[in-house]
Amino acid sequence: MLKENIKSIRKSRGLSQEELAIKLNVVRQTISKWEQGLSVPDSEMLISISEVLETPVSTLLGENISEPKVDDLKAISEKLEIINLQLSQRKNAKRKMIRWTLISLCTIIVIIFISLILLNSPYLNWDYNDPENAVLGVAFHSFEWLFIRIAPIILIVSIIGIVLTQKKD
Repeated sequence: MLKENIKSIRKSRGLSQEELAIKLNVVRQTISKWEQGLSVPDSEMLISISEVLETPVSTLLGENISEPKVDDLKAISEKLEIINLQLSQRKNAKRKMIRWTLISLCTIIVIIFISLILLNSPYLNWDYNDPENAVLGVAFHSFEWLFIRIAPIILIVSIIGIVLTQKKD
């Protein structure tokens, strides 16, 4: 039922599979698989499809909503509650993953800064007549030069990201 609904509504809106795919940020083959019934879109994608096709999700799923009874309203509200809970959990998990990644990045940057301060550029005293020392010294110096210029920016952006991903109560 879903596959026929996506196809018929897409055609009634005058969209090709390619055009719909572009609007949904997927490849055309994904639309084709949905319309052939080889796969189904997840709940977030169903919402995106309904927005692009300007059609309620219930219509895409083939449900006819006619004056719902009290029991139907209760069942629908329970389903919506479960869907909202799942979406909320997915969003929180993604936020936590981003936050911990940014915290790890800040920690690594601080550790490298401390290491560079403690080492005090020992390669500057090396004998550069030896080709291996010369290449290694240039590599260390290049890393240090780039790191000192780029790391503060990354650190500031990461701290801002940590603050922005902080859970709001």
